[in-house]
Amino acid sequence: MEAPLRVVATPAALDLIERLRREHGDILFHQSGGCCDGSAPMCYPQGEFLVGDNDVRLGEIGGAPFYIGAAQFDYWKHTQLIIDVVPGQGGMFSLENGTGQRFLTRSRLFSDDELTMLALITSQ
Repeated sequence: MEAPLRVVATPAALDLIERLRREHGDILFHQSGGCCDGSAPMCYPQGEFLVGDNDVRLGEIGGAPFYIGAAQFDYWKHTQLIIDVVPGQGGMFSLENGTGQRFLTRSRLFSDDELTMLALITSQ
């Protein structure tokens, strides 16, 4: 059994990511922890968002690295994040703002077997 990915994207999200990469070059995501834009996944040009020492890299979606703050990761470590797209206004500083679509985080709980696999990987 392979370890599950901590973050994945729907086909609609992957389409929007590709569009944003064509328009803006290399991008990255950071799962917002609240405040002004709620808890939306925020998309930035690489180099214009400073990834902190306490940010955790969950993986990549559409070739873009995806990060989350360590404190928030501690709450969500038992779930797989599923990045989707819905109609609406993107976050104020997120690149999809103005496209008529916004990124949305859905999630599902990892099974006990998946959690065991993830624990084995992180202990190596």
